[in-house]
Amino acid sequence: MTNSRRLSSIHVQSINLWAHVGVLEQERLLGQAFLLDFTIWIDLETAAKNDDLSKTADYSLAVKSIQQLSLEINCFTIEHFSELIFNKLEALYGVVPIQILLKKCNPPIYGFSGSVSINRARNMHLII
Repeated sequence: MTNSRRLSSIHVQSINLWAHVGVLEQERLLGQAFLLDFTIWIDLETAAKNDDLSKTADYSLAVKSIQQLSLEINCFTIEHFSELIFNKLEALYGVVPIQILLKKCNPPIYGFSGSVSINRARNMHLII
């Protein structure tokens, strides 16, 4: 079966977040820095041809919604945080292909000065 809809992607990169996520009680109490990139795939043809704002995704809504989520969350895992981000994006844009890269900027691991990221995708089977 061929889907006549052609999907394009919108990439939003380097959203600075402060969230209370981590295994250590101190991480959940004090919070820490995260960076988020996300991509959504939607049909942008009409918006592109007609300069029609109603046929595209207002990514500012996603940024604001995820920033608010990060202020409210208190959980153990970055995986759970990512799941809640997926839920926010789907609430805004519906069931569309989504990919996120969520980076914990300074995990409290002795002798480690790097970052830890997870890359997750949802509904990717919808891309043609």
